Amino acid sequence: MDLTVLYRGPLSSCDYDCPYCPFAKRRDSREQLRADRAALERFAGWAAGQTGDRLSVLFTPWGEGLVRSWYRRTLTELSHLPHIRRVAIQTNLSCRTDWLAEASPETLALWCTYHPGQTPYDRFISKCRDLIRREIRFSVGIVGFPGHLEEARRLRADLPGHIYLWVNAPEGHELSDAEAQAWTELDPLFPYSRHPHRSAGLPCRTGESVVSVDGEGTVRRCHFVRAELGNLYDGSYRRALRPRACPLAVCDCHIGYVHLETLPLYDVFAGGVLERIPSPIPPAAPSALTQDLSGRSGRSSSRTHIGSPPGRSARSME
Repeated sequence: MDLTVLYRGPLSSCDYDCPYCPFAKRRDSREQLRADRAALERFAGWAAGQTGDRLSVLFTPWGEGLVRSWYRRTLTELSHLPHIRRVAIQTNLSCRTDWLAEASPETLALWCTYHPGQTPYDRFISKCRDLIRREIRFSVGIVGFPGHLEEARRLRADLPGHIYLWVNAPEGHELSDAEAQAWTELDPLFPYSRHPHRSAGLPCRTGESVVSVDGEGTVRRCHFVRAELGNLYDGSYRRALRPRACPLAVCDCHIGYVHLETLPLYDVFAGGVLERIPSPIPPAAPSALTQDLSGRSGRSSSRTHIGSPPGRSARSME
């Protein structure tokens, strides 16, 4: 079996206080951290033991994982296993990077987000340069608030051309065409993020070759559909894997809509779906802003993810 697993354990603490994030400066108790560590180690043991399958794993913690030693160790260990195609994590890159010397650059990858105002620019860009020196695959992204534009332009100028700079449409902020054009000049794929995608009844790889797993081992098709498919550790989920249509009206998060079969993103991100690296980065078309890539004429009125805690949204982070 070729299976992609999105793992999200109970960790929800973060060292940043981004105003658009519900988990800003949140602290987990010692008990919560111990529970997260135990859950991650259990998952890592399962992944290591699936030698008859081919696995790709993306860690999508609510908080910042790489400041915790057990996430760094898990990524390092999994990166050396022959049946692991890719192991990646979403991160703000606030952690040190020397641990990557022990990881396999052929397998490990990072999905990095730059948060202006949370870390000195020079510190962030120096870590990006260290990743390049270590030959680690990574993408860099930013949330497309108007106040972030100049920082994003600076990033694009300072990063080598082969490093993809992605932009997420900001939560709760309507962009004018002129604003969207400015972001598209930096990220030719930004139109996919600008509007939510119609997904109801459309075929999606989640629930067949892609699944979401929580700290208890509960398997769901994705982070945003609550229906359970079974449990990872008793193997009951495997009987439930099959082609499925999306039950939601729209999908507005990259880690969700990238798996829609009606979008060409598996071709766009060939070889880099988990770490959000296109191959190659396509040029921006003059008609990019007028083409409605989402199949909708406007944004969804409700932006809260089904997979988020009540009243909270995670779109800006993902």
